[in-house]
Amino acid sequence: MKRNYATHTAIVGGGIAGITSAIELLDANKKVVLLDRDLEKNFGGLAKESFGGMFFINSPQQRFSGIKDSIAQAKKDWYSFAEFDENEVWGKKWADAYLESTQKIYDWVRSKKVGFFPVVHWVERGLFAPGNSVPRFHMVWGTGDGLIKALLDHLKSHPHNKNLTLYFGHKVTGFEFKDSEIVALSGVDEASGEFFECRAENFIIATGGINGNIQKVRKNWHEEWSDPPEVLLNGSHHFSDGLIHDEVTQIGGSVTNLDLMWNYAAGIPHPYPKRENHGLSLVPPKSALWVNYKGERMGPVPLVTSFDTRYLVTKICEQEKQFSWQILNKKIAYKELGVSGSEFNEGIKNKKLFSFLYSILKGNKHLIKILERDSPNYITAQSVGELAKKMNRLTGTNDVDEAILQRTIDDYDENFKRGKNIWNDEQIRRIEHTRAYKGDRKRTLKPQKLNQKRAYPLIAIREFILSRKSLGGIQTNLHSQVLKSTSKNNTPQVFENLYAVGEAAGFGGGGSHGKRALEGTFLTSCIFTALKAAQHITEKNNNEK
Repeated sequence: MKRNYATHTAIVGGGIAGITSAIELLDANKKVVLLDRDLEKNFGGLAKESFGGMFFINSPQQRFSGIKDSIAQAKKDWYSFAEFDENEVWGKKWADAYLESTQKIYDWVRSKKVGFFPVVHWVERGLFAPGNSVPRFHMVWGTGDGLIKALLDHLKSHPHNKNLTLYFGHKVTGFEFKDSEIVALSGVDEASGEFFECRAENFIIATGGINGNIQKVRKNWHEEWSDPPEVLLNGSHHFSDGLIHDEVTQIGGSVTNLDLMWNYAAGIPHPYPKRENHGLSLVPPKSALWVNYKGERMGPVPLVTSFDTRYLVTKICEQEKQFSWQILNKKIAYKELGVSGSEFNEGIKNKKLFSFLYSILKGNKHLIKILERDSPNYITAQSVGELAKKMNRLTGTNDVDEAILQRTIDDYDENFKRGKNIWNDEQIRRIEHTRAYKGDRKRTLKPQKLNQKRAYPLIAIREFILSRKSLGGIQTNLHSQVLKSTSKNNTPQVFENLYAVGEAAGFGGGGSHGKRALEGTFLTSCIFTALKAAQHITEKNNNEK
């Protein structure tokens, strides 16, 4: 027995891009069916788990802080960081369109009663290629969890909510054609095992990328990163598996740039995993020493977070064993160690200002206690020798040479025996550069010795590469319509009623970020691509009347 659904527009995927599409189509009084493979309690997808950073240009928060920004400057930064392939067309078009539209995205989000922390964060500043020349990372007050709650509240109270039907636990497996036009989706209710068919006039793919499928990640691993690491953690949504990408390819759609990914360098196995191979993305302290599996500092430029995430991944993957260690002490851990996401950031997630400010000033001691108690990859010791022994015990090897680790720490600490005016270490320079911006000063310690008894215990954190986001995906035009892999008379051909949005579309055009992302751009480009799809569907429908 097959279930049959019918609607004006069918949306596949209940993340932020799918939710945005639904809101906009309800605004136009269209009937919508949203099919999500996950449980209803997880409605919102990976955005719900995110930190909630959003990229805006010349925002009120920037102006309040005296930060001067412009579309022209942001475009210069974007193209520098992206390092687009010279043959890239649609990715560049989407990047330009997005950069011209961040004010509209900001207004849309604010209209849904979403607020922002007043201080703008400065990430991905660039290393060898310039990145964000000014701070642009706007943190949602409530994190990604609060952002999704606001959008779902808006959805539930929408005057046309009766036009929306939600189906959870529904896995879409294919498309049905009639006279070369898509007329239906087919799939299975994974709870009951019943098959379904959803007939519609338009279809929106909002299923995320491929990075929840580690097999696909390994298959599409970028050549610049050597071979994929033996241990590769999953920090993406477990249903971002690329199965719909495969279906789009099967029907003649264009899927591009799957080797472009935004993976993180500081992942640990989640202390309380919710899915297979579940990884937690740490925010590494800038004051920690980042060393390889032997305890050697990687370089020649030392690894420091917030400048170029891709560089961090590249350097770790160059090592014979592709994992790394952070070496720090308890003082550094309290002040600077964090988690990238809504989890373990209760103060801002629960909108408790005092709790949030306390964590900024005094550190996230709750997180440190959890890691000390429940993460075997978080090691403490009362000497460098003890630390080295425990590191080797964890890996079951003798890779960490106590003498090498001691020399690595001593070489760094030697700087502080000399006068401040003759410190000569790139990591110290970057710490001082970070602290020069008031938004980072309270969260970053003054440069200081690592091996100091009053800051004990010493800490080593073993970290793995963590799969996170797909920067490539289903290729789309500027209406979010899926492009066919063939053209006619050198003119791109599209599926007139098939759209892809958000990460499924490589955040627009199958690769609008290029090789690197300026961060905060993921949530906002999910919204932007969804707005474009819904707008085109509405206008197309109105023109047909």
